[in-house]
Amino acid sequence: MTTFESIERPKSKLWLAAIKPPMYTVAIIPITVGSAVAYAQTKSLDLNIFRTFLLSAIAIIAWINISNDVYDSDTGIDINKAESVVNLTGNRNLMFWLGNLFLSLGIGGIATIAWWQQDITVIEIVGLACFLGYTYQGPPFRLGYQGWGEIICAICFGPLALSAAYYSQTQSWSIANLTASTIVGISTSLILFCSHFHQVKDDLAAGKLSPIVRMGTKMGARVLSWGTASIYLLTVAGVVSHLFPAATLLVFFSLPLAFKLTSFVTANHDRPAIVRTCKFLAVRLHFVSGLLFALGFWIAR
Repeated sequence: MTTFESIERPKSKLWLAAIKPPMYTVAIIPITVGSAVAYAQTKSLDLNIFRTFLLSAIAIIAWINISNDVYDSDTGIDINKAESVVNLTGNRNLMFWLGNLFLSLGIGGIATIAWWQQDITVIEIVGLACFLGYTYQGPPFRLGYQGWGEIICAICFGPLALSAAYYSQTQSWSIANLTASTIVGISTSLILFCSHFHQVKDDLAAGKLSPIVRMGTKMGARVLSWGTASIYLLTVAGVVSHLFPAATLLVFFSLPLAFKLTSFVTANHDRPAIVRTCKFLAVRLHFVSGLLFALGFWIAR
């Protein structure tokens, strides 16, 4: 497939965009925050479990990224997406099985943790998250095409991911961790939300009713601002209610990134060629705010 975009961009850069290195932060942050909450409450951390969970989560994200391109190729929505791994290789089946290999590696790592603990709870939680992740793009569900993607994302990378990470360390549950998972879930779903601003035309052509298609880019920019502000408001609420240590207010050092994201989208929401980069600003905000939030738990006394 030859497109204007593929002519303009070197193939090496297309492959880099297809692999999506920044997106793997969505695996790192939930596991790090959930483990940090566990450490703050128990003052202990099993590094073997933490490392195994982190690598497993990265493998599962690889499956999500590859399978999304595979299933999008089936609907034709990615016909103009030069950085799709299916368009780059021209081999849909190869990418399908490569994605499943990464999924098997990820589930295998989680199963190892369950075996160490003689407790299948963690693999049940991760299994549910993977199933929901499949329903986002996979047939016959394709719930992302009905506008449910952000909700699925918030649940999988918020309550499910943090509960699994916390349980893997403590084999118990925590209200503080569940509250923290809401913040991480929101910041993760903002990345997906931002990815829709520049592709309204392609989404409409494929019948994909993304939130931006439904509400329009102007209202979408406002929703993005509200969602971004909620990261900080919920952190303050957690500290005031004594669920979070005061040190989690370190997250406010990420405010410049939040302002940069929201102001950029507000100014360019209806200019696809420009606003397409906003998802990378959202990734940066997610990563930095997540690390600062986790740090607040790690250093809590």
